[in-house]
Amino acid sequence: MVAPEKDPREEVIQAWYMDDSDEDQRLPHHKDPEEFVSLDQLSELGVLSWRLDADNYETDEELKKIRETRGYSYMDICDVCPEKLPNYEEKIKNFFEEHLHTDEEIRYAVEGSGYFDIRDRNDKWIRIWVKKGGMIVLPAGSYHRFTLDTDNYIKAMRLFVGDPVWTPYNRPQDHLPARKEYVEKVLQKEMSDRTINAAA
Repeated sequence: MVAPEKDPREEVIQAWYMDDSDEDQRLPHHKDPEEFVSLDQLSELGVLSWRLDADNYETDEELKKIRETRGYSYMDICDVCPEKLPNYEEKIKNFFEEHLHTDEEIRYAVEGSGYFDIRDRNDKWIRIWVKKGGMIVLPAGSYHRFTLDTDNYIKAMRLFVGDPVWTPYNRPQDHLPARKEYVEKVLQKEMSDRTINAAA
């Protein structure tokens, strides 16, 4: 029997459920026992992911195609580390506040790595470790947060449709149209699908 081919994205994007420890936010925070989350499970929450050629991101045809297909007209590069990010401590604290955006959050690790945490349908934290070459899209209206890992460095490409709006809306923001739409289209749909499958 031939083993199924490993998804190449899994080498640069891994996810697991988090423990409830208040220890350093930059630690992995695996539950005990460990409970990993597949990329398919992430996609059920609306999280999209790719593995790209980070060494050639300026000329990568696959990235160009994704940008054209999804309308990502804006792009910039952000270095997140103590030496390069002004007001580093304050910004890292803000990034780790649970929040949502009214647009997608698109991040591509061209160097380094970091953690993007997102809530599942039961309000549990899933930690997504994005390493060099990994690109993810966190959907509009999803509660999430970001922190560096213990390497303290990520060089991230930020993409956006149109002019960027970086405004975070710290939880609770359940009244916002983007949140209502995410709950209805993703979280509630997923729950109803599971109910139908269980009854079949």
